[in-house]
Amino acid sequence: MAALAMAVLPAMAATRGPADVDGARIRAADHEPQNWMAVGRDYDGQRFSPLRGIDRANVGRLGLAWFADLDTYRGVEASPLEVDGVLYNTSAWNITTAYDAATGKVLWTYDPKVPPAYGRKACCDIVSRGLSVWKGKVIIATLDGRLIALDARSGQPVWSVDTFAGEPPWPYTITGAPRVFDGKVLIGNGGAELGVRGYVTAYDTQTGRKLWRFYTVPNDPSKGPDHAASDSAMAIAAKTWTGEWWKYGGGGTAWDAISYDPRLKLIYIGVGNGSPWVAKFRSPGGGDNLFLASIVAVRADTGRYGWHYQETPAEQFDSTATQPMILADLKIRGRVRRVLMQAPKNGFFYVLDRATGKLISAHAFVPMNWATHVDMKTGRPVETKLARYGVEPVLLSPGPGGAHNYNPMAYSPETGLVYFPVVQSFFSLAAAPSWTPAQGGLGTSYAGYEQLRKAQAAYGDAHQKAWLTAWDPVRGKAVWTVPYPRDGSGGVLATASGIVFEGTVNKTMAAYDARSGGKLWESDAQTVPVAAPITYSVHGVQYLAVNAGWGGGLAHVQANSFRDLHVSPARLLVYRLGGTAQLPPLAPEQAPPPPPPYVRAPEAVIQKGAALFAKNCALCHGQLARGGIKDLRRMSPDTSAHFDDIVLGGARQKQGMASFADVLSKDDASAIHNYLIARANEDWGEMNIKK
Repeated sequence: MAALAMAVLPAMAATRGPADVDGARIRAADHEPQNWMAVGRDYDGQRFSPLRGIDRANVGRLGLAWFADLDTYRGVEASPLEVDGVLYNTSAWNITTAYDAATGKVLWTYDPKVPPAYGRKACCDIVSRGLSVWKGKVIIATLDGRLIALDARSGQPVWSVDTFAGEPPWPYTITGAPRVFDGKVLIGNGGAELGVRGYVTAYDTQTGRKLWRFYTVPNDPSKGPDHAASDSAMAIAAKTWTGEWWKYGGGGTAWDAISYDPRLKLIYIGVGNGSPWVAKFRSPGGGDNLFLASIVAVRADTGRYGWHYQETPAEQFDSTATQPMILADLKIRGRVRRVLMQAPKNGFFYVLDRATGKLISAHAFVPMNWATHVDMKTGRPVETKLARYGVEPVLLSPGPGGAHNYNPMAYSPETGLVYFPVVQSFFSLAAAPSWTPAQGGLGTSYAGYEQLRKAQAAYGDAHQKAWLTAWDPVRGKAVWTVPYPRDGSGGVLATASGIVFEGTVNKTMAAYDARSGGKLWESDAQTVPVAAPITYSVHGVQYLAVNAGWGGGLAHVQANSFRDLHVSPARLLVYRLGGTAQLPPLAPEQAPPPPPPYVRAPEAVIQKGAALFAKNCALCHGQLARGGIKDLRRMSPDTSAHFDDIVLGGARQKQGMASFADVLSKDDASAIHNYLIARANEDWGEMNIKK
């Protein structure tokens, strides 16, 4: 796990060492517009840069200054950081590298050697959404649960803690970025789809000592208090749960969004979905199931509960509130309000008073069928019958992929607009007719692939649309939109020069006029930059940097495999005015696989395979095997010939496909294989059945 020193660090500010960042510098980030020192640039998380060197008049001259290959075809969702001429970046498997920000020269690389088996536990790819810096340290959180502080000069570990320690041996993972607030580093976790109990922990940045832990769902009441910062909150939450949810975790993972107001000393936690998904199985007596799908404010010093706002009570379609949050001061009805803004999966844009949690407004930013509106008196959504689906499959919109997912959004105080990618999506959902309680079960039913195929045909893929929106949070309406051909475009950056930058699903980096949405510039990236770009300057030259690596949760919910896009390997791309670097030619497209083999298995075996696929494989490979991280309807003959070696033997664990031998038998694997052959025949040609 050694770091590789490969160059001399560039000259730092006269009195500072590398990554010498503290709360005072972050709070005064506007006085150092040349740096990007925190996940959202500053504590407000607006992803707005005061830099004006690249403007609407000259943005057409942007060219590639340098690039770095990241040696992966998996998703890369992190935004890099840049401090005093050094750019810090993290990629798939949490491999972290420091570069000279002007030239791209590698200064050091650190590989935490995450066990490949964790690729199976990560519902949405082996991604990281960022890193933090603090007082000479670069802090990363690994997929297998370690929080590691690296020396910013050498890349060598200073301290490391296991953030899963003290919890049951459940399938936890971490994909979110650690956030540092005035000497505390906070991190949550993922794993709700596999059955865990969510929590957020604060550690001392200097030593790694645990300071406090806030749980997001209550524990077994018979065990008494957790003896944690969240005890008072759990007393509130426990009244909204019934049954024995604690046996299956309950969910509520805080897998990414965490924000901080240094004036109020409040930390805001975005909480995720329930486990299992179907509410009646995790809480058979009903209840709102706090704090699922909620924003929870806690005291920064102690982790004690402050307030909460639940966006989707008793959610049961993965309607997380873990999407990015922006803090801003808005003039609303003649009064300046200190607000928190979020556009979560459920399709409503929320504006909350960040001191009290009081709802100020909630407006739909996408067509939906699970609710009609939010009642401003109660703060609750007015649901349709579809939101409480039963055993008959329904087509719910937005689906679990959400109307807006993890992609960072940006707010410009100059235009007063919030910019973020939107998806109009659908998903077939049904509750299992009978469900045996088990950890890691969603409680949903595959419903027979024939039924779900017919249900989806009622809408068709044309129902899925995507666009970039400029949203007025005061008036609660879109000002302009830019349509895209499919879901998958990246996070957003806004600048004081009136430009909005975004990576697009067209495999480009693009710049738009912040006031009109008119396209100003576009450059081929050879893959989709799903991460949000940052901008910084070195010696007066402004740069634009973005990780371009198609994959992650967006690829998992695609109707077609992301391989259909024919992308390059992931890269870090850095642009400047007049840049002349060139990407190597994109490798030729591989020939499509031959027609699938004949379907030889009886229908009972195929139906068994469908059920097993839905339970064990669909999270990564798509509902009905329609796409995902790899489209298994399009298996090559080699993959098909070695199917058991891959699924049971772990032959491709280095690529993130770990062995399932602990939960699948050889007969199970064969049934899944035959189901995939049947699905390939169904979608790519006439069904050929050999008795």
